[in-house]
Amino acid sequence: MIKKAIGVAVAGVALLAPTTATAQEPRPAVGGGAWQRVGDGITAGISGLAVEGRHGAAIDVVGVRDNKKPGQNRLVAIGLRPGAGPRVRPLDWVGDLPVDLEAIDAVPGRPHEFVALASSGTAYRVVREGDTARVLGTFPLPGNSPDANDEGFAFFVSHGKTVAVWADRGQDDRPATLSAAAWNPADNSFGKPVSAEFRTPYPTADVRHVSDLKVAADGRLTVSSASDPGDDGPFASALHDAGRVSVTADGRVRLTVSDPPRRLATVAGHKVEALACLPGSRGGVLGSDDENAGGAVAVAAFCRP
Repeated sequence: MIKKAIGVAVAGVALLAPTTATAQEPRPAVGGGAWQRVGDGITAGISGLAVEGRHGAAIDVVGVRDNKKPGQNRLVAIGLRPGAGPRVRPLDWVGDLPVDLEAIDAVPGRPHEFVALASSGTAYRVVREGDTARVLGTFPLPGNSPDANDEGFAFFVSHGKTVAVWADRGQDDRPATLSAAAWNPADNSFGKPVSAEFRTPYPTADVRHVSDLKVAADGRLTVSSASDPGDDGPFASALHDAGRVSVTADGRVRLTVSDPPRRLATVAGHKVEALACLPGSRGGVLGSDDENAGGAVAVAAFCRP
């Protein structure tokens, strides 16, 4: 039997309880009134999200935008408050200007520091200082193919080791490639990466197998997948329990991908390209890049504490 979704008002959006349905059963939809607009037009989409802070029911996140031209916004601060619309503050980017940012995550243990990832595999370590995002350094992902199109990035900490996890999105018949490697925050260096392929069972047309990813405290890997038929849609997305990242007692990084993955939810009418999870909570924030229709966010219970 499928458990019914439970609606709870959080920051003006609906919180959707996760499902325990089997792989063959339909999944609950995240959509409708759950979404709040954070910008109009093709330069206002959200292609990655990271949690910056939480104060009770108030949630602060930062999002990246996949813009490519000078003068277009790269990083935006979004405040979600109960009973109010999102507070959206574009941040000034100071430093090497990225092209096509697709993912972001907070640097563990470093308040207001983030690593944002461009589709080319170049990472930008930045610190937020008020209304400014200042670049602290840039570095390439290890072993990245010149043909890669990276769309997901996250950090995971285990046995005192920080692990970076990222994904080339894949496209239609070409699966996504998930990768993980130890990362040293002192010098932005990596250990030897491990990789595995991932295919989404849904959506089934114009597919990006991974449009973002995040890792729970126990290493469980959640990915979003999306259908992108063009700048006017129609879009569809899904969230999947895709596997696990772990660190052995002797410090080796391991990556296991589920085949088939377990679908957590479907998302109608939006191209989900951004996931952010609240620490120790099932609650998280979804972000969409709906191209000509702009960007939107929704709070939903898709995370695993």
